[in-house]
Amino acid sequence: MGSLVRSGIWFVILVLFYTSLSGNFVSAQNRRPKNVQVALQAKWSGTPLLLEAGELLSKEWKDLFWDFVESWIHSVDSVSDSNSAKDCLKKIAKYGEALLSEPLASVFEFSLTLRSASPRLVLYRQLAEESLSSYPLDIIDGGTTEPNEIAKPKNSEAFLYGTNLKSPGNKCCWVDTGGSLFFEVTELQKWLQNPDDVKDSAFQQPEIFEFDHVHPGSTTGSPTMILYGALGTECFKEFHIALSEASKEGKVKYVVRSVLLSGCESKSSTCGAIGTGESLNLGGYGVELALKNMEYKAIDDSTVKKGVTLEDPHTEDLSQEVRGFIFSRILERKPELTSEVMAFRDYLLSSTISDTLDVWELKDLGHQTAQRIVQAADPLQSMQEINQNFPSVVSSLSRMKLNESIKDEIIANQRMIPPGKSLMALNGALINVEDIDLYLLVDMVHHELSLADQYRKLQVPPSAVRKFLSVLPPAESLSFRVDFRSPHVHYINNLEEDAMYKRWRSNINEILMPVFPGQLRYIRKNLFHAVYVLDPASPCGFEIIDTIISLFENNLPMRFGVILYSTKFVEMIEANGGELPVAHLKDEPEDISSLIIRLFFYIKENHGALVAFQFLSNVNKLRIESAAEDSPETHHVEGAFVETILPRVISPPQDTLLRVEKDQNLNELFQESSMFAFKLGLTTLECSLLMNGLVHEPNEEALINAMNEELPRIQEQVYYGQINSHTDVLDKFLSESGVQRYNPKIIADGKGKLKFVSLCASFLAKESVLTDLHYLHSPETFDDLKPVTHILAVDITSKKGMKLLHEGIRYLIDGSKDARVGVMFKANAGNTLPSLFFMKVFEVTVTSYSHRKGVLQFMDQLCSFYEQEYILASGVTESYQALIDKVLQLADANELSRKGYESSLSGFSAENMRSYLNKATQFLHRTIGLEFGMNAVVTNGRVILLSDGNTFLSHDLHLLESLEFKQRIKHVAEIIEDINWEDLDPDLLTSKFISDIVMAISSSISTRDRGSEGARFDILSSEYSAVVLQNENSSIHIDAVIDPLSPSGQKLSALLRILSKFVQPSMRLVLNPVSSLADLPLKNYYRYVVPTMDDFSATDHTVHGPKAFFANMPLSKTLTMNLDVPEPWLVQPIVAVHDLDNILLENLGDTRTLQAVFELEALVLTGHCSEKDHEPPRGLQLILGTKHRAHLVDTLVMANLGYWQMKVLPGVWYLRLAPGRSSELYDMKEISEGTRDTTSSKRITIDDLRGKLIHMEVMKKKGMEREKLLVPADEAGHSTSKKGTQNNWNSNILKWASGFIVGKDETKSTSSKPGSSGRHGDTINIFSVASGHLYERFLKIMILSVLKHTDRPVKFWFIKNYLSPQFKDVIPHMAHQYGFEYELITYKWPTWLHKQKEKQRIIWAYKILFLDVIFPLALEKVIFVDADQIVRADMGELYDMDLKGRPLAYTPFCDNNKDMDGYRFWKQGFWKDHLRGRPYHISALYVVDLVKFRETAAGDQLRVVYETLSKDPNSLSNLDQDLPNYAQHMVPIFSLPQEWLWCESWCGNSTKSKAKTIDLCNNPMTKEPKLQGAKRIVTEWPDLDLEARRFTAQILGENIDEPQEQKLPPAQIHSTIDDSSQDEESKAEL
Repeated sequence: MGSLVRSGIWFVILVLFYTSLSGNFVSAQNRRPKNVQVALQAKWSGTPLLLEAGELLSKEWKDLFWDFVESWIHSVDSVSDSNSAKDCLKKIAKYGEALLSEPLASVFEFSLTLRSASPRLVLYRQLAEESLSSYPLDIIDGGTTEPNEIAKPKNSEAFLYGTNLKSPGNKCCWVDTGGSLFFEVTELQKWLQNPDDVKDSAFQQPEIFEFDHVHPGSTTGSPTMILYGALGTECFKEFHIALSEASKEGKVKYVVRSVLLSGCESKSSTCGAIGTGESLNLGGYGVELALKNMEYKAIDDSTVKKGVTLEDPHTEDLSQEVRGFIFSRILERKPELTSEVMAFRDYLLSSTISDTLDVWELKDLGHQTAQRIVQAADPLQSMQEINQNFPSVVSSLSRMKLNESIKDEIIANQRMIPPGKSLMALNGALINVEDIDLYLLVDMVHHELSLADQYRKLQVPPSAVRKFLSVLPPAESLSFRVDFRSPHVHYINNLEEDAMYKRWRSNINEILMPVFPGQLRYIRKNLFHAVYVLDPASPCGFEIIDTIISLFENNLPMRFGVILYSTKFVEMIEANGGELPVAHLKDEPEDISSLIIRLFFYIKENHGALVAFQFLSNVNKLRIESAAEDSPETHHVEGAFVETILPRVISPPQDTLLRVEKDQNLNELFQESSMFAFKLGLTTLECSLLMNGLVHEPNEEALINAMNEELPRIQEQVYYGQINSHTDVLDKFLSESGVQRYNPKIIADGKGKLKFVSLCASFLAKESVLTDLHYLHSPETFDDLKPVTHILAVDITSKKGMKLLHEGIRYLIDGSKDARVGVMFKANAGNTLPSLFFMKVFEVTVTSYSHRKGVLQFMDQLCSFYEQEYILASGVTESYQALIDKVLQLADANELSRKGYESSLSGFSAENMRSYLNKATQFLHRTIGLEFGMNAVVTNGRVILLSDGNTFLSHDLHLLESLEFKQRIKHVAEIIEDINWEDLDPDLLTSKFISDIVMAISSSISTRDRGSEGARFDILSSEYSAVVLQNENSSIHIDAVIDPLSPSGQKLSALLRILSKFVQPSMRLVLNPVSSLADLPLKNYYRYVVPTMDDFSATDHTVHGPKAFFANMPLSKTLTMNLDVPEPWLVQPIVAVHDLDNILLENLGDTRTLQAVFELEALVLTGHCSEKDHEPPRGLQLILGTKHRAHLVDTLVMANLGYWQMKVLPGVWYLRLAPGRSSELYDMKEISEGTRDTTSSKRITIDDLRGKLIHMEVMKKKGMEREKLLVPADEAGHSTSKKGTQNNWNSNILKWASGFIVGKDETKSTSSKPGSSGRHGDTINIFSVASGHLYERFLKIMILSVLKHTDRPVKFWFIKNYLSPQFKDVIPHMAHQYGFEYELITYKWPTWLHKQKEKQRIIWAYKILFLDVIFPLALEKVIFVDADQIVRADMGELYDMDLKGRPLAYTPFCDNNKDMDGYRFWKQGFWKDHLRGRPYHISALYVVDLVKFRETAAGDQLRVVYETLSKDPNSLSNLDQDLPNYAQHMVPIFSLPQEWLWCESWCGNSTKSKAKTIDLCNNPMTKEPKLQGAKRIVTEWPDLDLEARRFTAQILGENIDEPQEQKLPPAQIHSTIDDSSQDEESKAEL
């Protein structure tokens, strides 16, 4: 009762207060708060929600797609449950969620509203387009079409523009067999009944991709049939039933690609077309409204176009606190005073905006914010409301009384983490907070939940599930050393014993002493062992020997050695299955390598190592002197031997030579040396270097790099006392991380991406092949836990397959206590009865006798017999009686039960074996990705594919076991050993069960795409200043350190709130605000756009999509809008009546909500291109296209990290080297698991909204190694005279930045005939950038001023990122009217380049940072002209000016306006010292010689300088101007004559009459508004402005106010100027 009285009294006070200020409220009611609403549409038209659901489910498990299709097809379609879009969403979600467990069901529903599967459907549209375009579709009478061999593939390219395909002949479904299309089910069934037709089609199979839905009943090897259609249509249902039956009968391989063509919506079920009727509105991005600095009042005074503005349906959230009042409660109590209460709320809202605070108010602002968040009932909501509405809440925050405990804890934590730093980890793995976006986060969380769900189904206790999910992958840098310690290593020197090193110091601590860069440390200790593995008769072997002798003679502090082998002999070893080919040696012709090696051994033994190395060098010397080919001949070797030992022997060396050549001991040594090199696995590399066991390239540069990389490792261990003067460094390193063999397929060293597959889901599937699999074990280890599981996929009809099986058995015979081996045989067309019987014998043996002692010998002997009798023997036999006899004989010999085999094998059924084989083959094909004819080893999910050329030995299996156990399996096995299996039947708890679980879990963990870095969040205190949300049942745990008042905090708070709502994770968020602020940390409003169920209409079938909504924004503050989109998105505004750069809401009039619509124009495909042992191939041209059209978009490679980028839409694309010099010099390499073959194209699949990062490697073609890619202008003539001008690199005209997808609309020509507008001569290319309506107004005036002073053709290039929709609407008409060309260009800011935060600085950066890559390669020169510039001369004069070989030309700042001397910063301090007499140039006008700019890598140099300087917030204050001036020592500038740029601020009126261009520079002294200055300074400006405005109004259908004659007031000169207040814009030229 008391509280009611008090609230009543408070309300009376409120009403009295309102009455006393009623006069003020009249104006408040007239200035009602305004809102801003933003939407972002995809470029492509809407996709059906029903089909998206199927794609989402398939990400969880491929078979769920088919379960969903079946459940939907057999559902009863009730009209009552699908009256609206929201009803349909719920219905679709219900069907999907029925197939999922709870946490996954929640994420599925959210992903459905997020529309994250839409890109996959757009990809299917592209494939459908290609399917239809391969056939003439003018006749569809018979329901089938045959391929037209004459006609070329026709491409409508609808998918390039995002539009949907129209249904051909009103047909909504068809089947593509690769040879023909079927539009009618009846025709398809007739065709299926004729086996010959089906068989013939197998020769022209359509391509299947990894994302395709292959029916689970399909048989591998059957003809492929792809159904294009949409679930929900009747035709899809008919085709599906027919193809499902055919698939189960083994007739076809049935694939579905979901496509609902335009025109088929009406044929779909009620919910089947939901999502297609309107544009696809996306979520998952942020929108910022920043308070803009209006010091120079750069705002357009034109009236805003009046038009229809859609009012927003949002209702305002009255539950939010405003200055201590919660208006929802007030209105509940006094509904009759609604209008007065709302007016009072509006008044409070409009008076709370703060963009400045006093210093004492800022002091504890971060701590006060943390306190408000921690003490809130919903901390995540509070954090989001604070940082997303900061200017409105900052004043109330600053008045909070601070709890000192919170402040103390924050300061204590900041001793361990920098103030303001934000970090986030998901289940222990760090996430990059700068790059994270909603789509990536949902994918990561979904993967974690999916794994947790699988682990629970494996009966793993919940406490262990989170431990498994917290296992981090191994660090990529983990390096393994090849243990080469052996008598077969021959050293030329020993630093510790040789006399030549006795003057060197022996104290190991010398290695810690500082030295000059490049200086070596001469310590008498064998710290660096450079051992080369080489064939002494190979070209690289000769080169290495000479290098060794040279470096040895130059006293390099390194121990050099060699391991010698013969390539021919190693080939014989491989042909003999890895054994010494003793029987064949006598028949072999003379092996030069063998001779050299034997003579080397003899000389070393009798005359010392140094003489032996000299002999190897002499062989090469004689070879070169006789101008022999690559390989030396016998007389070279013998001559070198004689020459080497002649001075050292008494008897004739020829006699010695004959004796040595026949010496059997030397021959055995040679064989052992070659065998040792073969077993090390290094013979596959031809020549290689082992630096203390680490494998490197064998050249001198790699040697020095390897030494420098090894040095800090040794220094660290010396520093910590782990290495001392008595330590054998080589023994220590090789004992700690040595492996016995090197196999590039196993030890990837980061060169190729390893392939992992999850076996967990397969293990849980019904009738899984994995659960039926039995294993072989090493003797005496049958009952032991086996953490490592090797599954051998064996093609038993091939010699290679039997070899792999043999090696697997020998691997177990050698002994392995931690591993077991399972074998899966593959079905093959050549499976004979003996091969099927052999598989049956193997199955019986492994199932019944794997615990017996003699089983491995039995299988080894049986394999040898089978291979000899049935594979190596000529002719094919179907009789297997000999095999039966051998089985029984070997069973007796190895003490296995003969009777057991007789009874088990008596019921042998070939059909049963074939059925099992088909099942196993399907698993290997679908899950493992195994193609026909290939064998494979799968070790706990790690897949190693073995092609014909690969030898895989038992040594490799030992290497694989040790490597995988150390890196991935050990942590999982340790967790499993600690599990207390309380709820499990003890009888089930066998070693096989535990081993299966280790295999399933370790394989699934390896498929996660997550970083290997973690952080110790637990060391930070969380008692007072952290938000801790506990949920013991959740398998997701979030650790985060967040600065709530930072841009990353704005995004993270939104993402964490989404997670909290849909996943309910446990969270520990430590708040880390900056402690002492000098300025407001946030000067913006922010909204993160998240979809909800309310985006789907409850009354009709409309899907509105998510929007950003800003309620009650400040009226009198100028705001500028920015979008914070995921890194790969390229967006542009397409609907915006108002100036989004200068939003002043008080100018909206009656309109309550300002609206803007952006478009996701394209996704950015980025990559890095490298060339082995060289710098990135700068200037290499790449093209991207489809299978039928190779060139749709192109780019070139930067020197910076070999970076490149292109614009794409979802689809299947092919990356190629461009025709011309790029493809003449280079080949593209295919990198996969240690193999590096060349390829003509690289397939790239874009099927989500996250873009792609591509790593590609190129190599020079043979004979082109010394050719340059970029030929300088003075050499170009020389090269073209030989090959013709069409092959010159810069004559290959590519339409690079004109844009893929939208390029055709953005390159406009004036008329059909060049010069028909009266312009003639060479085209002048002018480049400019503008943002906001005012600068676009200036830009039109600049265009007119250029055109009025030249008769030559002009082409303008505009950066389109910031142009308004109105400008883009007007410019085509303007180009047509005034006779010029234009092109809109863009370039996405690279992720590796330090990014600017402010919009203005980003625009400045675009003026200078990407000049080499933003224009087409054919463009040779361009002039930048500022938008606010007026041209008074013919720009052709400037365009043709000789720049004296310099890439850039700028005008120096003039200095004749003495009033501005105090502002000429370049004449004092740092700039004066740095420039050293060079002029400081103005960036409003400059010329770029693009040919020279690219030749000299000027762009790369400018980006390097920028990257260095930009991280300091105090440098590059005027970025586009400071950067080229600072870098002019590296990128020289040609100074233009002064008359080319005049501006009043710096030049004074005396030189104005000679000015060829006038720039409206900002004046830091007067701060005169731009428009006022323009009208006063430039006499022709009003007329040009009027002309441009009249033309714009005419195009847009508007009226303009004609100007009245009036005298302009003189500029007001401020009497006092505070120099310290000079900010970035005081020097701005834009």
